[in-house]
Amino acid sequence: MKRFVLTLAFLFGAVQAQAADPAPAYPAHTIPNSLLRALPKNADGRSYQLHIHLPGSFAKEPKRRYPVLYVTDGYWDFATVVASYNNLAYDQVVPEFIVVGLGYAGDNLDYGSLRRWELSPVAMGEGSGQADKFLAALEREIFPLLEREYRADPAQRYLAGSSLGGLFTLHAMYAKPDLFKGYIAASPAVVAGNDWIIGQAKAHAETGKPIKARLYVTGAEHEWPAFLAGIKRYQALLPALKHPELVYQNRTIDGERHAGTKAESYTRGMRFLFEPLAPEKGPSKD
Repeated sequence: MKRFVLTLAFLFGAVQAQAADPAPAYPAHTIPNSLLRALPKNADGRSYQLHIHLPGSFAKEPKRRYPVLYVTDGYWDFATVVASYNNLAYDQVVPEFIVVGLGYAGDNLDYGSLRRWELSPVAMGEGSGQADKFLAALEREIFPLLEREYRADPAQRYLAGSSLGGLFTLHAMYAKPDLFKGYIAASPAVVAGNDWIIGQAKAHAETGKPIKARLYVTGAEHEWPAFLAGIKRYQALLPALKHPELVYQNRTIDGERHAGTKAESYTRGMRFLFEPLAPEKGPSKD
C-alpha cells in the first residue's frame, strides 16, 4: 500500500511537472514577402499601419516600378487579397503588383470605431464622416512613402474595399477621380446617409467630366435586404450615368452573405481591374 501511494505521488508530481513545462516555441506564421510599417501619428492624430506585400521579382529587378493595390481594412482583408493575388499572378492573368493593406498601429484596437472615422464620407454618428481627411492622408503621407521606398508607380494606383471600405472606394472615385486607375467596391454601404453616394454620382455625371478608370461593384445574394437594395440601386444607375471613359462591371455573388463575398469579389475584381496589364490572357501553359 505504501509503495502504491508513493507511485501515485510520483506520477502526480510528474504530471504537474509536465504541465508546468512551457509550450515549445514555434516560429510565428507569416505571409512571405510581406512586412508591417507603422507610421508616426499624423496631424489628425491618426496612427496608421501599412501591411505591404511585395512581388516576387521586387528584389531581383531594382529599377522596376510596380502598380499598387491599396486595400482598406488591412487588418481583416490583407491576407485574403494577397492569397488571391498570388494565385492570379501565377496564372499570369494579372501583372505583378504591390498590395498595401491600410490599417492602424497599436494593440487591442477597436477597429469598428476607428474605421468609421476614416471610411465614412458622410456623417454616421459621432466619430464619423472624415473620409476626405483620410484621402488627404493617403495623398500626402502614404503614396509618397510607397513611391519613394518601394518603387510604386504613381500612374498605376488602384483601390479596393468592402462595406464601409467599398463606400470609401466609390467616394474616392468621385471626389478625386485622378488618384486611382481602378476600383473594387465589394458590398459597398450605398445606403449610408440615405444613398448619399448616389447623389454624388449624379452630381458628377452632370459635370460631364470623365472618370478614366475601371470599376468593379459587387453585392452578396444574402446581404441584409435593405443593404443589398442600395447596392442594386447604384448598379442599376451606372448605365444611365454614362460617366465618360469609365469601364465598369457589376456582379451579385450568389450564395454568400456580407463578409463571405469578399474573397470572390476581390479575386474577380483584381482580374477585371488589371486585365489591360495582364501578361497572358489565355489558359495556363502548365
